[in-house]
Amino acid sequence: MKVYNTLTRRKEEFVPLEEGKVKMYVCGPTVYNLIHIGNARPMIVFDTVRRYFEYKGYEVNFVSNFTDVDDKIIKKAIEEGVSANEISQRYIAECKKDMEGMNVKPATKHPLATEEICGMIEMISDLIDKGYAYEKNGTVYFRTRKFEEYGKLSHKNLDDLQSGGRSLLVTGEDEKEDSLDFVLWKPKKEGEPAWESPWCDGRPGWHIECSVMSKKYLGEQIDIHAGGEDLVFPHHENEIAQSEAANGKEFAKYWLHNAFLNIDNHKMSKSLGNFRTVREIGEKYDLQVLRFFMLSAHYRSPLNFSAALMESSANGLERILTAVANLKHLLGVVSEENMTAEEREQVKETENFVRAYEEAMEDDFNTADAIASIFDLVKFANTTTSAQSSKEYLQTLYDLIVKLSDVLGLIVEKEEEMLAEDIEALIEERQAARKERNFQRADEIRDELLKKGIILEDTREGVKWKKA
Repeated sequence: MKVYNTLTRRKEEFVPLEEGKVKMYVCGPTVYNLIHIGNARPMIVFDTVRRYFEYKGYEVNFVSNFTDVDDKIIKKAIEEGVSANEISQRYIAECKKDMEGMNVKPATKHPLATEEICGMIEMISDLIDKGYAYEKNGTVYFRTRKFEEYGKLSHKNLDDLQSGGRSLLVTGEDEKEDSLDFVLWKPKKEGEPAWESPWCDGRPGWHIECSVMSKKYLGEQIDIHAGGEDLVFPHHENEIAQSEAANGKEFAKYWLHNAFLNIDNHKMSKSLGNFRTVREIGEKYDLQVLRFFMLSAHYRSPLNFSAALMESSANGLERILTAVANLKHLLGVVSEENMTAEEREQVKETENFVRAYEEAMEDDFNTADAIASIFDLVKFANTTTSAQSSKEYLQTLYDLIVKLSDVLGLIVEKEEEMLAEDIEALIEERQAARKERNFQRADEIRDELLKKGIILEDTREGVKWKKA
């Protein structure tokens, strides 16, 4: 299996640290709002990488954090007049709903930064003892130049960074020994959450959080560290510096980064009015369509989101769904149980599709080509099955399409559509729950309907529903 390693800028054979096991860390979102489709890309991509490793028989320890203490979270909390913890817990719950909708498997562990402060203080203290960090007026900085390999991931040179004015700007820069030194711990400001430390009551810098959580749940060395390409510098570069300075060994063997997502050929931003949350997309499309769209291009290629491309993805996914539904229908009507000799030969032909699928995935997780292999299998199933086929043959094709789709996280077995009277009954139950101020049950019903492709709209005339 070949993976593209950002560290070496080339494809390399994947060799795990421990045979049959993969230790993988993926940087998760900062939880201060609903996640946007830019957040969704690494979630879907690296969930698929995990699923493929599991398909190949690896035991995967997959850790992905939630950054639940951050300037943006604090700002939101102040705006709403609530605690930072209330904001982060609210949006962690919302993020998990969206992840479920995209069929992203829960991580082996989803650590929270606020629950790992003791480990961060310990690592910072260790870095100070080793001369890699220093304290000034309660702020602790990392001595960037002391770590000789700084820049090896981003391939940036420290002198070029400094002369180009590309310093890692933080408050209190005048106190730093070097403008490129970055913060490990900072004093609290009025109204901010804070923790006791040997230096001051304050909170950790962003970079130290991932180093500590990765070490605690995966060990000092890991196989794969992944995230969006925007994290290469400074976040992942700083993680390497901290972790390797503290632990005295290589932090991660392979670094995987997905490319950016644009909206109608423009960078997504609130100022341009093209900011799209996963929740908004879920109101127009089944989130399986979003997943299919994300996997329709190689993860290292820039991806452009547009209505036309989403429609194309919806049609592509429907081709697979229809083929699976047809096979299911035939299974219910055919009478012959066992395969004929001709069907056994045809089953052998499907090995070519599986081989092509695996070759695509083992060439740096080329999901676009893997999907093409599933389409080839779908075409083969459509042209070699009929009411005269055997149940054994139909079941073999059905199971194979479902299995290969599942590795990509695509759910291709259609659920039975809900009857209108069942939908109306649930809406009535939801209305009754809201009157009784049982908002938890009301939300559960809304989510249950959403999973089945039913979108509710609260209007002045009452609740209206439509199919996604």
